[in-house]
Parts: sequence; C-alpha cells; structure tokens
Amino acid sequence: MEKVIIIGTGCAGWTAAIYTGRANLAPLVLAGDQLGGQLTTTTEVENYPGFPQGIMGPELMMHMQEQATKFGARVEYKKVSSVEKNGSTFSVTCGEDRYEAETVIIATGADPRHLGLDGEEKLIGHGLTSCATCDGAFYRDVPVAVIGGGDSACEEATFLTKFASKVYLIHRRDELRASKIMADRALANEKIEPVWDSQVTEYLTDDDGEMRAVKVLDLKTNDETEIELKCVFVAIGHVPNAQFLDGLVETDENGYIIQKPSCTKTNVEGLFAAGDVADHVYRQAITAAGDGCRAALEAERYLADNE
Repeated sequence: MEKVIIIGTGCAGWTAAIYTGRANLAPLVLAGDQLGGQLTTTTEVENYPGFPQGIMGPELMMHMQEQATKFGARVEYKKVSSVEKNGSTFSVTCGEDRYEAETVIIATGADPRHLGLDGEEKLIGHGLTSCATCDGAFYRDVPVAVIGGGDSACEEATFLTKFASKVYLIHRRDELRASKIMADRALANEKIEPVWDSQVTEYLTDDDGEMRAVKVLDLKTNDETEIELKCVFVAIGHVPNAQFLDGLVETDENGYIIQKPSCTKTNVEGLFAAGDVADHVYRQAITAAGDGCRAALEAERYLADNE
C-alpha cells in the first residue's frame, strides 16, 4: 500500500513528488508516455524563476526529477490505464500491473490540439507552439500567425502584437467565434490581419528546419497562397489527459478535472488534481508547479487526518 501515487511528470507531478518526498511519504511516480510533460517538447524556457539566462525545457525537467528522487520519490515508467476507488483506498492499473494507494495526485497535463500536418511534431519549439505567453517574446519584430477563431485565439493574437511586427489571424470561417469584446479588440488592432475562410495546409521550413512560411488554402476559391512568417501559434484548444479516469472524478464540459474552490481537492476523497489537467486558464510551468505543491500539502494533511 503506497501512501501517495503521483500520475504524471510535468512541473505539477515533479513538484508534488519533491514535497511528498520531503514529508517522508516515499511517493510513487508513474511517468506515462512523455516523461517531463510538455516542457520536454520546448526549447528555451525564459520565464521560470531562478534561471535568469533561461533553461532548456528538458533540462529543467531533469533537474526536477533529480530533486524528487533525492528526497525518496520512486519512478516507474508505466502508463496508467485506470484508477478505481475501493472504500478509502485506490487501485491504479498500468496494463497488467496494479498498485494500491491511500491518496492519488493526478498531474497528467493537457495536450494542445494541432492540425495533424506532416512534420508537425518536429516543428514544435522550432516555429510551432501553442502558448503565446511562453514563446511570444522570442519573436520580436517578425511576422507570426495565430490559428483559431475563439477567445483564446483573439487573446493570443492581441498579446503577440507586443512583440511581432505583424500577426495573421487565420480562421476557417468569415467571422470569429470569440466573444464580441475579444473579437472587436483583436480586429481593431492595426497589427492583426485576419485571414478569413482559410486553413493552413502545409508548414514550410528553412535550411535549419525552422518555420519560414505556411501554405494557406482559401476554402471559398480553392486558391493556395504562401504567407511568410517565423512562428505559428495554434489556438484551437487543448485536450486534458483525464480520459483514463473514466468518470471517476467530476470534469467540466471540456474534460478538465474540477477542483474544489481554493484547493486541489476533487469530488473524490483522497484524489487531488494539479496542473494543466485542471487548469484551462493559465497553463504555465510555474502555476503547474504551484498546484503540485498545493496537492502535495493537501495529500499530506489528508493522510495525517485519516491515520
């Protein structure tokens, strides 16, 4: 019987492991398919405190893992297929393996939706991203594009005008789905140029493998053009990685785990959610780490109260 099982190894998971490890709870971390989460697919991280010169995403995750294991966290490189509540404890299944735990922290993150075009994975961190707050400052005085038409796309496009020389807002329809105030703000910005009734069909790279342009198909005329730019910000939503819970915990209409107010507790006693799997607003490394800290402290208190 484990005291704590942590599912996921992004900033939330590793921070929870550091805190529960220091509390002598010997947490078991189930790493899943992508050790380190989304930061392992990024290049330089400039906005994580303590690294004034920046740090590579995979390196930051390696440091966190090293710190967690130093304090007694154990890591199993297995993907969780289900979690069940059995009275006051949990059963966590990974294929043919089964673990029992008194508490579980879900820190499995959320995957950004992409277009599914050829070469997409290789371009992530090299001119393709889903976070303007994270990466916008890397693209000063150059043209960029945002794909999408909702509030997030308008917000990202408006934010990017602080840095980029021009922001193309590429949308499949002839009007934005965003709320009126967000749409009006974006369209009134002289740096934002809407590209209506269009979809990106191909990413074009330079000799170094960095984004240089996109091919765009006009859905009304079937004409295809190229737009030269340095980065594409995809803002068509995220998919929280909570499907394996199969209805065990309450989620919102988009699949994000619902936390109780001002904490990481869920509707299931002893089950906590931290990071992007429960956060559709901020989605930052530092906020995920903060959530991991809160989940660890709350799990520790839960265990103490139920000894």
